[in-house]
Amino acid sequence: MNLEILKVVREKGLLLEKDIFDLLNSFGDVGFAKDFLEGLERFSGQKIITKSTLNKNFEYVRSIVNKLPGESKHSVENIFIKLGLSLEIRKEGGVVEGVVSKNSFRVLCADTSVKKKLEVSDFVGSFRSRYQQIQRILMNRSELQQNLVSVNKISNNRQSLSIIGMVIEKRITKNKNLIVRFEDLTGEISALVKFDNEEVFKKADELQLDDIVGVKASGNRDLLFVYDIFYPDSFLPQKVKFDEEVCLAFISDTHVGSKLHLGENLEKFFGWLNSDDECAKKIRYLFITGDNVDGVGVYPGQEEMLSMKSLKEQYKQLAYYLSKVPKRITMFLCPGQHDASRVAEPQPIVDKEYAGALYELDNLILVTNPTTITLMEGVKEFRVLMYHGASIHPFINNISELRVMKANRCPAKAVREMLKRRHLSPMHSMVTYIPNAEKDPLVISEVPDILATGEVHRMDVENYNGVLIITGSCWQSQTPFEEKVGNVSDPCKVPVFNLHTRELKIFDFN
Repeated sequence: MNLEILKVVREKGLLLEKDIFDLLNSFGDVGFAKDFLEGLERFSGQKIITKSTLNKNFEYVRSIVNKLPGESKHSVENIFIKLGLSLEIRKEGGVVEGVVSKNSFRVLCADTSVKKKLEVSDFVGSFRSRYQQIQRILMNRSELQQNLVSVNKISNNRQSLSIIGMVIEKRITKNKNLIVRFEDLTGEISALVKFDNEEVFKKADELQLDDIVGVKASGNRDLLFVYDIFYPDSFLPQKVKFDEEVCLAFISDTHVGSKLHLGENLEKFFGWLNSDDECAKKIRYLFITGDNVDGVGVYPGQEEMLSMKSLKEQYKQLAYYLSKVPKRITMFLCPGQHDASRVAEPQPIVDKEYAGALYELDNLILVTNPTTITLMEGVKEFRVLMYHGASIHPFINNISELRVMKANRCPAKAVREMLKRRHLSPMHSMVTYIPNAEKDPLVISEVPDILATGEVHRMDVENYNGVLIITGSCWQSQTPFEEKVGNVSDPCKVPVFNLHTRELKIFDFN
């Protein structure tokens, strides 16, 4: 047992406090101990694992130990007690870690690990995994359950059928019909959509490469004639309401360190959080969705636009702002492309080497991009999916309807496409990403109650099949690049959502 744990420690380049090493040995299961240690490193973002690391990542530790069988769980809990730790809910200085008032929360971060040098086969495996995840979602659609077959089972005889396929090619014929080539795990097949079938043709025209959809058609293995197309789509028939009046606030794109950063307005917002305003006093959670600092070297010539030319200095200033947030409020902060985290999605939490000041804030939880936060009141659960939103611009550029309506001015329209496709970035070239052959972390496996993004610097709100979409405002004046591309920022807006009444209010601190 000792040797196996030491092997993991050496491979990961970790340093363990002796008490932590003893704790891992108490698990009695090498595989479980290794998974726990690797998960703790990933979740905390730290290479030095101490008792303090366990304290700061309490929710993760408690969730893992709860999975142990009875006897093992009891013995491990006793070890925690000997270490001076408790797996019960703890209160420190009025802050409840894991619980805010009567409400608890669960954080599900994306798997951001890269276990080996990436090869082409890893991308193939990632697409297979994605296909299988979305296939399971589509198989639950009643419209596709009749005559559902795999491509290799389609015979030479004409028949009515349904398939689930990934789009690998699209082209227009000389008669203005559309031919789409679909692929599943067993083979490929071409399908024709007639130009005069306007409703279906519009759906087919929206299809992008790598989209995974269900198709109702007739034909044989040479060619299918499409009757209808079904996206996996997101539906939330039941709207959760909490008994307690708990409010959620959302901000993004603070861009601390930029000469155009609107610091006075941001301080005005934090001052309001500390005021006697009835709405402000009900806020228990603050979601911060990326581009928290302006970064260094993000684009050529950025130095001229920076008031702070050091990442550590920028994060120190951000921590100063966030330290003003009342301790009753739990904050969740994910990175964006400007943050100290690799750009490839899913992004790990911001790097402690540069953002060490953030790690000292007791009521701040650093999360990955994307992350799902589940808020709980008794048996009621309310999910918030945080995603910075790097794919929003490619969606607008690739889908003609969004391009024509200039959706950069109404970005929630682009976010709808993520929910429709059940994927945050479905096209291979949309964003830089890390393939995962086990489970694609960008698939929207569970439909959230709220999908919150940033990126576009414009406040926008929309309801899509019961899901509330919130695209964040910013705390930065219009940049020269935005002016050049015609993107008009809409700064200093803060949406606040009431979990009891489901009322959404927008506060303007400009």
